[in-house]
Amino acid sequence: MTRDILAELAAELEARKAGDPDSSYVAGLYAAGLDAILQKVGEEAVETILAAKQGDPTHLVHETADLWFHSLVLLAQQGLGPQDVLDELERRFGLSGLAEKAARGKITDLD
Repeated sequence: MTRDILAELAAELEARKAGDPDSSYVAGLYAAGLDAILQKVGEEAVETILAAKQGDPTHLVHETADLWFHSLVLLAQQGLGPQDVLDELERRFGLSGLAEKAARGKITDLD
């Protein structure tokens, strides 16, 4: 049986919602609110991009893990989890990326 690290991490992130912000980094993020979590996701996204530009695979994996982690914190803060994203990826699987994006319509200027 393989370990489902995303599910385990999601459960831990849920548990940290009730944690002490002074003794838990994640509880501290939750206590700081959405803007603080969004800032961390943005910082980690930039660091991931910079790591890719540097061409160091180990650094890229490390930064991607940080980005995924903080994205999971954001999902949990919003009442979502990794399964929601996996379900969406499954829904999209086998679809043309261009066709799928066109079907969604333009959501933001960031598309």
